[in-house]
Amino acid sequence: MKKVTTTLVIIALCFISCKKEVKTEVDTPKDLDSIKTEEPAAEAPVDSAAQMKAWQAYATPGAPHKLMTDEVGTWNCEMTFWHEPNGKPEKSTSVATIKMILGGRYQEGNYVGKIMGAPFEGKSTLAYNNASKEYTTTFIDNMGTGMMVATGKYDEGKKSMEFKGEVVNPVTGKKAPYREIYTIVDATTRKMEMFDVKDGAEYKSMEIVMKKK
Repeated sequence: MKKVTTTLVIIALCFISCKKEVKTEVDTPKDLDSIKTEEPAAEAPVDSAAQMKAWQAYATPGAPHKLMTDEVGTWNCEMTFWHEPNGKPEKSTSVATIKMILGGRYQEGNYVGKIMGAPFEGKSTLAYNNASKEYTTTFIDNMGTGMMVATGKYDEGKKSMEFKGEVVNPVTGKKAPYREIYTIVDATTRKMEMFDVKDGAEYKSMEIVMKKK
């Protein structure tokens, strides 16, 4: 009986020892270079003629850029602001000067006016990316140090662009989503509506009605 017990103890000790050795080999591999990593998939080669054609298409202004060119000129802007849902609206005015830059590839807007009695200056850019098939809009002004950036697409049926982006709330320091709808009302009228989020609900925070001079 003692021989049987001794044999079982030896087998158990060998089994435990083997487990420790296996674990040691897994946790601390002797040769890190021997570990195989997945190789990134190689891109299919593209001939130089196809590359040149793609870049030419990317750089050539098209119909979406013509849409932006139609807005070149000076616009009177009636601005309305809401600081909270169902809040009292505040009115301001500004004048926007719109032009195309860099060979008709981008639109630039310069705004001058007053907001709450204080001098206001702002600058916008609008681009249509031929590769991604979407618009990108940016805006900066003298009332902050951040840049608003949003992307969206044009809806021919609604004659409007819907943009979505994020802005940092200077009070909380956190990012919050915002939405913008830019509508071509007629040849000399544009309307921009901005929607912010407060307490988890979206509300209309700004509206600008632009009339071309």
